[in-house]
Amino acid sequence: MTGPNPSPQQPSRGVRRRYRGPVRLQGDRFYENSTTDQRLLENSDDGGDWLHKDPWRVLRIQAEFVEGFGALAELEEAVTVFGSARLKPDSAEYAQGVALGRALAEAGYAVITGGGPGAMEAANRGAKEAGGLSVGLGIELPFEQGLNDWVDLGIEFRYFFVRKTMFVKYAQAFVCLPGGFGTLDELFEALTLVQTNKVTRFPIILFGSTYWSGLMDWIRGTLVDRGTISPEDVELLHVTDDVAEVIEVITRSSEELLHPRHLTAEPQ
Repeated sequence: MTGPNPSPQQPSRGVRRRYRGPVRLQGDRFYENSTTDQRLLENSDDGGDWLHKDPWRVLRIQAEFVEGFGALAELEEAVTVFGSARLKPDSAEYAQGVALGRALAEAGYAVITGGGPGAMEAANRGAKEAGGLSVGLGIELPFEQGLNDWVDLGIEFRYFFVRKTMFVKYAQAFVCLPGGFGTLDELFEALTLVQTNKVTRFPIILFGSTYWSGLMDWIRGTLVDRGTISPEDVELLHVTDDVAEVIEVITRSSEELLHPRHLTAEPQ
């Protein structure tokens, strides 16, 4: 005698699942090998259909900005944490991410990540376990993804550039755990925004001196030596292995923004 048929609400493991903005799609019938970003940016010979499609895409982009601003407008002081989605839960780097998220929450900061697994999950987990606010800003990808289970406030975006705006707009600092191309992309975008005064100067911290040492050597030994950046630009990056130092750097920066020291001329 066989048991009851599986409930349709409980799909077996391995079922394709993806998100298109706030919409969850599950099953092979919805699978696509492209993303909204890709379809926006690619140049295809569609007979000029883009002339009619792209103006309507602007409304969807606008809607994503409105949704993000609305959800995060009342966010308390926050720190954005970047890092690899490939870090394993049993790795030392994952444990450091949990400790970092916990310390940030205990210091009164909400923790914002990309909402995925690995380093992002670690920071969200540490924040949530410490009773802080854990925020995840996800992105549509062509493979299975979704927000990790430690996110309290989560938003799924279609467009990378909208998501990046939210990372910057609502953060008082960036902390980069070991990561790959995505982490480097966010890191150098933040550096450029600070270097060009597009955003108020705020700390950009590289956590893990051994991991980041090669990059720092290249920045000093190639970029500075060749004159493509100024020596003082290196000071935009702070490298540490100490969670307490991360909190100290961020707190000191926040206090300086609240109470700037104005230089006054000596009386003649």
